[in-house]
Amino acid sequence: MPIILLAAALFVLPGLLTIYNIVGFFSYKRVKKIFKRVVWFVTIVLGSVYSHMYINAMLNMDALWSDQLYNDDLHQALWEGGVPSFIVLVCVGIIGLFILCIRKTSQLSPVVIVLCISAMYITAIELIVYCIQLAKEPICLPLMLAPANYLIIVMTIIREKIMEWNENPEHQSEVYNKEGALGEINRLLIKAETWPVFALVFMIPLLGILLGVMSLFGQTPDKVIRTWTETADWTFSTKIPPQNLTMDEHYLCTVAAGGHPEVVKPVRMGERHGHRVVVNRQLMIANAFENVLEEKTPRFHRAVRNFYDKYGFPVADYIRPHKAACDITYFVMKPLEWLFLLVLYTVDANPENRIAVQYLPKRK
Repeated sequence: MPIILLAAALFVLPGLLTIYNIVGFFSYKRVKKIFKRVVWFVTIVLGSVYSHMYINAMLNMDALWSDQLYNDDLHQALWEGGVPSFIVLVCVGIIGLFILCIRKTSQLSPVVIVLCISAMYITAIELIVYCIQLAKEPICLPLMLAPANYLIIVMTIIREKIMEWNENPEHQSEVYNKEGALGEINRLLIKAETWPVFALVFMIPLLGILLGVMSLFGQTPDKVIRTWTETADWTFSTKIPPQNLTMDEHYLCTVAAGGHPEVVKPVRMGERHGHRVVVNRQLMIANAFENVLEEKTPRFHRAVRNFYDKYGFPVADYIRPHKAACDITYFVMKPLEWLFLLVLYTVDANPENRIAVQYLPKRK
């Protein structure tokens, strides 16, 4: 039962929330506003939490563009120096959305409403760019569900506020017949249907103010752009990273060679199944020992290989992403390394020659 509930929370609930939000856009009066807003709140919170969980569980996106990666690992999609700017520009739209959700149009002036819509536009643009940035990798498609729901919610709120304003007979032009610049702006915005268009115009000065404030805290305007470009592997990336190395994730010694260099002491690059791999002495000794087993006792070698394939794969797969775990594995394998070396020196006339040729490229 707990597994079923967990599966429902992770897979069924996001789908149900999305369907509800889509239906809510077309059913303005059929859905109670309070319940709708609760669903919006749950959607935004769970969308953020689930996206973070998915990134941690399925992707390795913490590495800088210049870091050496292995196998199918990916570099960070957002430049860490621009992440604060990204967060601010996303939060400003959430604040605008929150204001429009808790306040009726009769409690807000058209200027405030349009500014809130402008703030939501800024966040929408950021999230659209985020989706385009991730679109290059199919495994990132689930991360686009939360931004899609935000866009649906924004369109629903704009539509709702326009209808709410027009249904109130008090919202006539004479109410806003005031002197000064604010009165002129209010008279221009008296027609609610124009709000989405004016919000695009107001978005420019609002964005300028936000960028000016962020500059005071070190988040200069150029960082908004560099957030996307100072990356590798993604749509807007401009950096060329080191080529990913291949590390056979199923073999403990191979995994251990991917630990911290000062611990596992790599000696050179090698080749395995046509891919470049990091090679240290422990790995070469283990592979040389397997060569001896395969040559001298093929049946015993198959039995050992079957046993390891059954029980060693899960362990190796678990420790592979963690360098500290690779370091520990390196030390745990030390006694076996010494045993393998003893066998090699016992049965092989030139053990060091056999060790030295491991993982060298095959001659064509």
